[in-house]
Amino acid sequence: MRSLIKCLAPFVLWPLPAVLLVALFPSAAKAQTQTPELTGIAHAAIRVADLDKSRAFYEKLGFEEAFAMSQAGTPTQSFLKINDRQFIELYPQRQPSHPLGFMHVCFESNDLQELNRFYLGKGLSPIPVRKAGAGNLLFTMPGPEQQNIEYTQYMPGSKHTNDRGLHLGANRISDRIFAVGLEMQDTAAALTFYKEKLGFTPAPSLEPGQIWLGLPGQPDQRVKIVQHEPGSVFQLFFSVPNLRRAAAELKARRIPAQRNKSMLSIQDPDGNLIVLVKMKPR
Repeated sequence: MRSLIKCLAPFVLWPLPAVLLVALFPSAAKAQTQTPELTGIAHAAIRVADLDKSRAFYEKLGFEEAFAMSQAGTPTQSFLKINDRQFIELYPQRQPSHPLGFMHVCFESNDLQELNRFYLGKGLSPIPVRKAGAGNLLFTMPGPEQQNIEYTQYMPGSKHTNDRGLHLGANRISDRIFAVGLEMQDTAAALTFYKEKLGFTPAPSLEPGQIWLGLPGQPDQRVKIVQHEPGSVFQLFFSVPNLRRAAAELKARRIPAQRNKSMLSIQDPDGNLIVLVKMKPR
């Protein structure tokens, strides 16, 4: 690009108009408008009634606690490991007014500052990037219906990074979060937001009439936009290569499961739905 500018310098008057810059350097214009890719789903956060009981349930599924956080000796957060880049975060319910179930989904990025700037340019309201308690970079942003969305970038020396290769239970029922269900009052508006503002792309639906979207840069990881209904529960999806084998493992661990075509569903102590989906290994 520098050599082209030098060649053009004697023949043009600087600075070049924006329209001419776009014509000369279309790739640069594209870079400003193309949604930065996400690395994947980093974690799903769930508020639980009994932290010990919920942790025991997920550990029964083979997900080990990588580390925990506390304040003044009181547990505030448990990080259960799915793989080196994906976790389930359990938060104990501190007040009865705080609803149980889904709190937020967190997406991973390799360049959080770039992503933050891109969202600002789209008219969104991400908070500035900061360093979180576990040692990673973090920012949050209100999504549709003010539902909080979180973004992280794993950093050297953080609790997550230092746990690489550890707490990968040999009996994990799955080793990958495939998708997170997002309940919305207005699913059409949520679909528009995730597509037009965040750059998510339509993805194949597991069942007719459902809304599934792939992450930018990671279309094999998804969100499912669900119509909020009274009594509806949070849905968290995991991939498994063999559904029959997964069903046998759940039976051996005395975990009740329901079979529905290419999916197995189980409930955690608070009624959240853990769905195992048959998918080919990556």
